[in-house]
Amino acid sequence: MEYGEAMNKQEQIFKSVFGSTWDKLPPVFQKRYMNRPYSNDIVTVEGEMEIHFSKIMSWLMPIFRLFHVLVPYRGKNIPVKVDFRSQIDSDAVCLDRTFYFPNKPPYKFNSCMHVIKDSDVVERMSFGMGWRTHYFYDGKKVVMQHKGYVLRVFGLNIPIPLKLFVGIGHAEEEVINDNSYRVTMTMTHPWFGTMYSYSGDFTFTRLPT
Repeated sequence: MEYGEAMNKQEQIFKSVFGSTWDKLPPVFQKRYMNRPYSNDIVTVEGEMEIHFSKIMSWLMPIFRLFHVLVPYRGKNIPVKVDFRSQIDSDAVCLDRTFYFPNKPPYKFNSCMHVIKDSDVVERMSFGMGWRTHYFYDGKKVVMQHKGYVLRVFGLNIPIPLKLFVGIGHAEEEVINDNSYRVTMTMTHPWFGTMYSYSGDFTFTRLPT
C-alpha cells in the first residue's frame, strides 16, 4: 500500500509529519497545516516579502525563470498572496503564490508538498524538480532542514547535485501571534555564502469552512 493510500482522509496532511508534536503546535501552525488530503480545502495567507539574491545567483536566474523555479526578481515590501490548496485526487498540498512587484505583471510561482514518509517531505516544482527536507517542529518554530535536491523520474526521486551551484536550503516559520507568522528561507553555498534568501510576515485571510 502506498503511503498516501494509508493516510486518513479526515486527518490533516501534515499530522503524520509532526507526529507526537502535532498537538503541541501553536494555534497559528494548526491553521497553517490544516489542509486535509483528497479534499477541496484552501487556506489563504497574505503578507509582504523581501527577496534577495547574489550577483552569482543572478547569472543563473534566466535558467530558473525558464524552468519557473524560485522568484527571479529582487524586492522589498512585495505584496504576496499564497493559497495552500488540497487536491481532490491527491494527498499533496499545493502552494499557489502570487507576487505583486511594482511595474510588473503579477508573478506566479507554484509548487506542491508531498509527504514521502513521516517527516520526510519533498516540495516539487516545475519539470519534476524538488527540494527534499526533514520537516519538524522544534518547540518554537517549524523547521525545513535540507536533505537534498531531487528530480522526479518515472515515479522516483533521483538526487541531483544542484547544491554545487546554488548551495543548501534552509527554511523556518516562526509565530507572531495566533493569526500571523514569519517565514524565512536561505540558500547558502559553502564557498560563496548566501546565494538566495526571502523573508516575510503573513496573516490568514481564508480558512476552510
